[in-house]
Amino acid sequence: MTIRQTRRGCLQECLLGCEAPDEFKWFDKTNGNYELFATSLEESECLPRVCCGGCHEFTMVAKEEGTGDEILTMHRPWACNAGPCKCCCYQKMSYSYQGQSLGEMEELCWYCVPRMQIKDETGQPIYKVHSPTCCMGMCVDICAEGNPCFGKGCCKVPFYIYPAAQTETDNGAPFVGKVVKVPKSWKVELFSDSEAYDVEFPKDASSVQKALIAGSVILINANFFENENENSG
Repeated sequence: MTIRQTRRGCLQECLLGCEAPDEFKWFDKTNGNYELFATSLEESECLPRVCCGGCHEFTMVAKEEGTGDEILTMHRPWACNAGPCKCCCYQKMSYSYQGQSLGEMEELCWYCVPRMQIKDETGQPIYKVHSPTCCMGMCVDICAEGNPCFGKGCCKVPFYIYPAAQTETDNGAPFVGKVVKVPKSWKVELFSDSEAYDVEFPKDASSVQKALIAGSVILINANFFENENENSG
């Protein structure tokens, strides 16, 4: 599965200086082909988007392509931006379908390496999510997906998914799924998609758990890459 942030509103941003709401296209990859099956558009107020881009509240509904039917609703309340560490005021995102809660994703207490968890509708943790680490879990392993670099957008940035019950998730520990921000060329960023994420689900994940993992892309983008886009625009 691939989720791509579009350049919707780029003229609004460039000409008027007003931050446009985010839009994402959701693609299913079958036999090497990408099939668009859903689109999600951020619903938020203009002033918070402009003044609090990295932490503003928003709601986003993924709607089925062609019918416009709801697939997944995501809500992110206001919370402090991600930083070098976090011990309170955690970022979170709740997920629902037709008004019924499916679960949520929330930051954990962390330093150096952001750590999050996905919980079901009862609040029971299902998955842990964080980037691959080295140095006893103190640093992000930039070589985990190959081709390490330090420039924006030219290397893969992974977030690995581990079972909540797995105690050791650092230093090359096995993972069951992943969300990877994939590299792109300047032509892609300028003329089509702003960010792109590939998602690999755990083999035993249910349809609801897959929805929660797919929705985690939106929170990961908002926390760690949205400000990057704004600063580079």
